[in-house]
Amino acid sequence: MSVNKVVLLGRLTKDIELKYTANSNPVANFTIATSDKYKDSQDQWQEKTEFSNCVVWGKLAEACNRHLKKGKQVYVEGKLQTRSWDAKDGSKRYTTEVIVKAADFIDGYEKKNQAQQSNQLNSMLDTAKDAFKIQPDATFTEDDIPF
Repeated sequence: MSVNKVVLLGRLTKDIELKYTANSNPVANFTIATSDKYKDSQDQWQEKTEFSNCVVWGKLAEACNRHLKKGKQVYVEGKLQTRSWDAKDGSKRYTTEVIVKAADFIDGYEKKNQAQQSNQLNSMLDTAKDAFKIQPDATFTEDDIPF
């Protein structure tokens, strides 16, 4: 069994790029910045920012394009996917992207008030925590414990 699930809450680093395939299927690309704070060995606070490239298809791509702009906060759920291509110099290039399956525009709608946004964010974070809980194996019994 394996799981390929990504949950991100961050800010867009630039406006979304919306394009259409030859079959008129919308596809949007954007990058989300997420930051983590930690104390280093000298007990000083440090911040590390990760940049995640995201790809979203279909009607969700068009909705993201309408409601999200550079600097806006967004919550996304999806999966990691790596693809490769041959560069002009003949070398093989790789990129890993988040294929977005669901998105929520935390501050993308101007009419939402702070309380609604806070409740929505807490609900999404609870959902994300639940998604990563280890589910007990139905065949597991106390006899399986080695001590």
